[in-house]
Amino acid sequence: MDMHTVVVGTSGTTAEDVVAVARHGVRVELSAAAVDALAASRLIVDALAAKPEPVYGVSTGFGALASRHISTDLRARLQRNIVRSHAAGMGPRVEREVVRALMFLRLKTVASGHTGVRPEVAQTMADVLNAGITPVVHEYGSLGCSGDLAPLSHCALTLMGEGEAEGPDGTVRPAGELLAAHGITPVELREKEGLALLNGTDGMLGMLVMALADLKNLYTSADITAALSLEALLGTDKVLAPELHAIRPHPGQGASADNMLRVLAGSGLTGHHQDDAPRVQDAYSVRCAPQVNGAGRDTLDHAAVVAGRELASSVDNPVVLPDGRVESNGNFHGAPVAYVLDFLAIVAADLGSICERRTDRLLDKNRSHGLPPFLADDAGVDSGLMIAQYTQAALVSEMKRLAVPASADSIPSSAMQEDHVSMGWSAARKLRTAVDNLARIVAVELYAATRAVELRAAEGLVPAPASQAAVAALRAAGAEGPGPDRFLAPDLAAADAFVRAGGLVAAVEPVTGPLA
Repeated sequence: MDMHTVVVGTSGTTAEDVVAVARHGVRVELSAAAVDALAASRLIVDALAAKPEPVYGVSTGFGALASRHISTDLRARLQRNIVRSHAAGMGPRVEREVVRALMFLRLKTVASGHTGVRPEVAQTMADVLNAGITPVVHEYGSLGCSGDLAPLSHCALTLMGEGEAEGPDGTVRPAGELLAAHGITPVELREKEGLALLNGTDGMLGMLVMALADLKNLYTSADITAALSLEALLGTDKVLAPELHAIRPHPGQGASADNMLRVLAGSGLTGHHQDDAPRVQDAYSVRCAPQVNGAGRDTLDHAAVVAGRELASSVDNPVVLPDGRVESNGNFHGAPVAYVLDFLAIVAADLGSICERRTDRLLDKNRSHGLPPFLADDAGVDSGLMIAQYTQAALVSEMKRLAVPASADSIPSSAMQEDHVSMGWSAARKLRTAVDNLARIVAVELYAATRAVELRAAEGLVPAPASQAAVAALRAAGAEGPGPDRFLAPDLAAADAFVRAGGLVAAVEPVTGPLA
């Protein structure tokens, strides 16, 4: 294997592999062990298919129709039909990276040797990924139980050369044309294969893995913006002392406090909290930043443990066991993944909320300890960042709505056979929106805090070296500094792009060392 290839084996995969394939187009290949496992499990399925006794998914119908035994001459049609009928998604197209994660994670489970799929089907899945062909998958169609059924069905439809897909050039064409253009032969599904291609938690898991990668960057970025806001408000860094956090030993809290302390090292602004008026303590949004950011960090760690377990899983029903049995099970239920997806939406909303409170404090002349109203150049003539905070507040309010758990809901389906579902796909979809919003919220705080720090510097107070590095990098990225009112949206967009690309963390780490 080289750095441009991810090998799919029999023992799960890593979060880094998912991100590499989904976002960066890294190639995949099947290991020799995976090919052997696929062949061995297929022999078991073929032997069962030859017997007169009905076996779910091999020689029966599906879901509430599982009581019907399907004759040999109808079984290929049965597998084609489950894909065609289940490819019933509606609504907007799902993002390319989500579909690639979906396909890659299904390939991971297929390659485990527990699904009974033939090696050539798995190889076709890898070939489609490597060709940059992305099935058209729609927003609605998964209840997060019995797998992400409609999304995975649209992917399986492409393997059959049916439906629509996006080519590597971004053009949507009939899937059969795209397969032919890349020399890929459509698969002809046999017993159990149609079912095995759509019976997993792959969509919600892929979105969880990518959300964790994004949130790690955003939590470190929010530690930096909290430090910048503390500095601009002439707050005290004494509350960040390690001995204070050691007596409440939540790991995330200690990590966030340490990040903030390192950003503020050498600041000439901190410790002036009683110069203009008696201030025994800073406001909660400043003083409690490590506690809030840290609790979110600990939630990310818990979610990463759950994601790791799911990445090591083989989710299918029925499943082929090493002793030759093919057993029905409920491992396709998305509850473990759905719960942490919802948990992440809650902590992301709260992180956005505390960021917005610090921004509002920076803009309010009654609470900013000497900063101009709204950080404006000529307040009254200029409105400064007044409406940037409105935008941030609107995003925070939406995040609170997105924090309502999807997994607390359930709706029966399949004639009451599937009478409790996880709604994990819905939890994942709203989390993606929440993460997107959080990046914008952190960017607005960064934009306000850097402007406020520059205004303090103009008064003769010297910001911390890390703060100076953050300001310089943000300005170089196209977000301008203090001055008369101007068209503000481009500056905010530049700050947003800077934050989500990891630019803020990269700017300060040469000064602070690696941040948690």
